[in-house]
Amino acid sequence: MIYFDSAATTLQKPESVAKAMQSALRTMSSPGRGGHPAAMRAANVAFQCRSELGELFHVTDPERVVFTMNATHALNLAIKTLVPPGGKVVISGYEHNAVTRPLEALGAHVTVAEAPLFQADAVAEAFRHCISDDTCAVICNHVSNVFGFVQPLEEIAAACRERGVPLIVDASQSAGILPLDMEKLDAAFIAMPGHKGLYGPQGTGVLLCGKEQEVRPLLEGGTGSLSAMQQMPDFLPDRLEAGTHNMPGIAGLLAGVRYVRQRGVDRICRRERYLAHLMAEKLRGVPGVQVFASENLRQQAGVLSIVPEKADVEALGEELGRRGIAVRAGLHCAPLAHRSAGTLKTGTVRLSFSDFNTSEEVLRAAAEVRNCLRR
Repeated sequence: MIYFDSAATTLQKPESVAKAMQSALRTMSSPGRGGHPAAMRAANVAFQCRSELGELFHVTDPERVVFTMNATHALNLAIKTLVPPGGKVVISGYEHNAVTRPLEALGAHVTVAEAPLFQADAVAEAFRHCISDDTCAVICNHVSNVFGFVQPLEEIAAACRERGVPLIVDASQSAGILPLDMEKLDAAFIAMPGHKGLYGPQGTGVLLCGKEQEVRPLLEGGTGSLSAMQQMPDFLPDRLEAGTHNMPGIAGLLAGVRYVRQRGVDRICRRERYLAHLMAEKLRGVPGVQVFASENLRQQAGVLSIVPEKADVEALGEELGRRGIAVRAGLHCAPLAHRSAGTLKTGTVRLSFSDFNTSEEVLRAAAEVRNCLRR
């Protein structure tokens, strides 16, 4: 199988990830729940994972690196900390349901900073126009999960600083793939999954918390600290990490982060961008298919969407699957992004790449797309 669905989950992982998870199952219990070797080993791995994530994303205090179940969990923590019921929020036109559904549940007044696809300057200007003094938070993904559009995060962060508005970054498609500097952005929160560009397992996620940022827990329970209290501890990471940790997941995430750091974010990014650009080049001349690709490589990461003019996207996705090409078809949990790009009625077929894909796979997949469309 040729796997081009890494925007959902990177299926191909470094061998070290599986080995670390297997070792954790055999040798680790729960951090903070004892002074015996199994508990101490777990505590050490958890701390190492926080530390290396902090080094990768420029978070000076490892305790401000919080483990979550996934990016959706992390985003809910951030949003429900900063946005009161009915609060005013500004978001981009390319947000995932992990952002829009929590805002809907809060009854938030949402302003969409609308701008055309692959026009970063227009996005930055739209945010500057929409942010006001009574905005509770600005929420923006770094990269669109549908189109790979790299949004102008530094300019958006600067606009937030000028107005004193906190910024929440959804780094689901950029963590481990594009440079991301918590200190430089001065973001309130950055949310990310462990199972995509960080090459960790499913069921892992991370919330990076800004300096002196007050946080509100979603869950209450045991933390292994201050057990006599009936309130959650007021310090991180314990305040947001109720219950037993996913130590096999955290151990696997640590191995994935080490792979990314050793391989180099820039090298991974160049590879994914090259593959997306190659695929776009091979499909642009194919009759009957619309290719959503930027001419500017810096405005697109390793995610590419296409729409067949005379076929259903789901049918094309299924036929490619039967031919051994794993893609995703539909709305990709991001109807707002499709509305912004004009593909809400059709959806798209999404091809997304990882550091483990090759140009030979791209050429074969492009040929299969052409064959499917001829049929």
